[in-house]
Amino acid sequence: MTPLVPFRPAAAGRDATGGRPAGRAAARRGGQTGQVTDVIRVDDPADPRLADYLRLTDSSLRTSMEAAHGLFIAEGEKVIRRALGAGYPARSLLVTPDRVAGLADLAGAGPVYVITHDVAERITGYRVHRGALASMARRPLPGVGDVVAGHDKILVLDDLVYHGNVGAIFRCAAALGVGAVALAPRCADPLYRRAVKVSMGAVFAIPYARMTDWYGGLAGLRAGGFRLLALVPDQSAAALERVAAGGKVALLLGSEGDGLSARWRHEADQSVCIPMSPRAMALGVDSLNVVAAAAVACYALMGGGG
Repeated sequence: MTPLVPFRPAAAGRDATGGRPAGRAAARRGGQTGQVTDVIRVDDPADPRLADYLRLTDSSLRTSMEAAHGLFIAEGEKVIRRALGAGYPARSLLVTPDRVAGLADLAGAGPVYVITHDVAERITGYRVHRGALASMARRPLPGVGDVVAGHDKILVLDDLVYHGNVGAIFRCAAALGVGAVALAPRCADPLYRRAVKVSMGAVFAIPYARMTDWYGGLAGLRAGGFRLLALVPDQSAAALERVAAGGKVALLLGSEGDGLSARWRHEADQSVCIPMSPRAMALGVDSLNVVAAAAVACYALMGGGG
């Protein structure tokens, strides 16, 4: 691999090496890595080229901003590579000097803005320990029917609001072979930075879609041949592993606090539970949190992970 040249602020119309910005095309010819000619040193946290990375801990701002500009943030080298590998185009990369060499083979993915750790913290609002962020362009989501077609086992998430939980559930689903995920309209965004980070990029590995009609969404799944199983803590419900095998099954998971809505429980074909230990029940432990429940449920849904 050709070593990187020392960093210098890029002059207008030129790259960080002082030459003309033609290295991107050169890096692509013949599969050569070449020099990273899109590397640009930035010292001003107010530089407008870094606007995609502003205030990453402000969830309200980021939710509206990312939707308006059609972007999401990938954090860490492994997640960035998985996003690129899944076909999401990079708008730019933001890296600290110690991380540039490890990303040198991504020449041509987009401009690479190099900043110090202190400047990164002033822009993002937190210490960027992994030293690498990427602003990725979103793609239009397909319809629910298109996403679930051809799959026998899917998850349906009913208004989960914590991004970390959504990301963790995607990781469980991908790891255990669940075919697809359908989201209720108000469910947290799987491409929000924390969801992507917690999933370790699993949100790129499993197809998903968002319902446009919460009231009629389950009817569409039933029309597609899915049997709707509502996962509930009620221990009088049938054990999930006894009823999930065979046919097309959509497993409904409820929100962190209230669980499944009454409407979705009523619309389900059957309620199912994860049996709790009698000793645990005697101690008042009658359920798992939604991520742990999702992991156990995905394992049961897929017949023990097979």
